[in-house]
Amino acid sequence: MASQANQKLRGRPRLSHENRLTWLTLGACAPAMIVALALLWFGDFSAKVDWTLTLIIAVCALGFLASARERIVRPLQTMSNLLAALREGDYSIRARGARADDALGEVLLEINQLGETLRVQRLGAFEATALLRTIMAEIDVAVFTFDPERRLRLVNRAGENLLRQPIDKLLGRRASDLGLAVCLDADEDAPLTLNFPGASGRWGVRRSSYREHGLPHELLVLTDLSRTLREEERKAWQRLVRVLGHEMNNSLAPIKSIAGSLETLLRRDPPPADWRDDARSGLNVIAARAESLSRFMQAYARLARLPPPQKEEINLGELVRRVIDLETRLAVRLAEGPAIAIAADAAQIEQLLINILHNAVDAALETGGKVTAGWRELADYAEVFVRDEGPGIMNPENVFVPFFTTKPGGSGIGLALSRQIAEAHGGTLTLANRSDRSGCEALLRLPR
Repeated sequence: MASQANQKLRGRPRLSHENRLTWLTLGACAPAMIVALALLWFGDFSAKVDWTLTLIIAVCALGFLASARERIVRPLQTMSNLLAALREGDYSIRARGARADDALGEVLLEINQLGETLRVQRLGAFEATALLRTIMAEIDVAVFTFDPERRLRLVNRAGENLLRQPIDKLLGRRASDLGLAVCLDADEDAPLTLNFPGASGRWGVRRSSYREHGLPHELLVLTDLSRTLREEERKAWQRLVRVLGHEMNNSLAPIKSIAGSLETLLRRDPPPADWRDDARSGLNVIAARAESLSRFMQAYARLARLPPPQKEEINLGELVRRVIDLETRLAVRLAEGPAIAIAADAAQIEQLLINILHNAVDAALETGGKVTAGWRELADYAEVFVRDEGPGIMNPENVFVPFFTTKPGGSGIGLALSRQIAEAHGGTLTLANRSDRSGCEALLRLPR
């Protein structure tokens, strides 16, 4: 029954707000008017007085009703116009009569302040948009945005130059038509070799998603890696040539000097009595330097030909214990962690741990300190740590530089090879001086 009554009420025509207030005002005045008219018409007055006073009462009542209606309707229309202007984006219109000592004035004051706030926000949005457009136009990476149907919605100047077409001919076209579909489906970690009308080479791909009008859109950023890779390749060759040249000069210079001395010795006639001993000594030096150069080249070949890891499930704790047992020069303390199984190449990880533990023991023997090794579990990684109480790292910048060593007779490839193994497993290897005491800490992180 209640629902039927509500449906009937909904079907009836409803009075407007101003009409309801008019009828309420008339209802408030009606009792007084009825009493006054009753006293007037039933009292001892002449007809002229009765009609005159009745006319005056009616005119005053209608006048005050009209004035009250106007006082109600006009402010509401003003507020409606202000809100419509704000909705249309016109924030310059202000209402008069806005003051804090009046209820209606407070409403108008709040609307005026809302308009000012929106004006400032829109100005800030325009400035931010202008800055974003300027940045997108000036950066040298190509930026594209695509809608859910993979139609191009936005492109910057670098993207236009890459595709060799103006923006008005690019917008609305599908990614497959522009040759960009492979970028949207590619792995972000691997650079792509692509040919575009405006450039060719290797490209770094970055993708992200955002929502516009409630729909998911894709953002595609293409970075030309060719110049960067060539520059890095040139620097790598320079470092390699510098290292090779330094090492070969260290061996060839004494060989050349001793060979010249031997030639001078053989030219002397008659030769000195001990020329055989001098020749034998010189040849031994030449053989030793040649052997040192051979070891250097073998070490370089070993570093350059590291095979890819053959991963299998291994127990990290057992591997650390086995490496510690191999060290016989110093008793290494073991800090055991939880049981952790990782997918890794056991032989390569073992070689890595042997290298960093060997270096830690060498450093500890210099000062008579101790070495601690262990492992622990992190959120997404398993971490192996090796701490020594040696003198610490004197030159941290060159610790992973190939062939750089401070040890007499060292090859300088142990740490470089160890970091290469760690990165091949998707992990990291870091060495840093300890903050609590003298010594160094090596941290190996491997994905679980």
